[in-house]
Amino acid sequence: MFLREHGHEVIDPVLDDDDFSVAIRTAQHAYDECQPDVVVGLSRGGAVAMNIDIGETPLVPMCPGWKRWGIAKTISKRAVILHSRADDVVPFAFSEELIKNSGLPQDALIEVGNDHWLSDPEPLEAMVKACERIAK
Repeated sequence: MFLREHGHEVIDPVLDDDDFSVAIRTAQHAYDECQPDVVVGLSRGGAVAMNIDIGETPLVPMCPGWKRWGIAKTISKRAVILHSRADDVVPFAFSEELIKNSGLPQDALIEVGNDHWLSDPEPLEAMVKACERIAK
């Protein structure tokens, strides 16, 4: 909703909650049909986004649950991760490890928010800024 409110078109496929491979297929289909400028995913959705073929499309995973779901262990150079150090669902250290695995600079990991869901104004603004910055 926040991206829409800031003038961005959002494709929001309904991902299967029980079968990760079905979620991947659904997300890949949506990506292939729409070819978005940026891919964003929160938590499990961040893991889904990491496991689909998006080529050089920028990626903004938020508190990505990559260690729990999927097989991807790295992200592209055109990525910015948003994560709260206070996240009690996906440890902040997982995103620090993902940055290291991917050979990204430390500033590709933005510490923001007070919880896992990043739904407060500060992290939502950071998401919009990250999407706009990385899409250029």
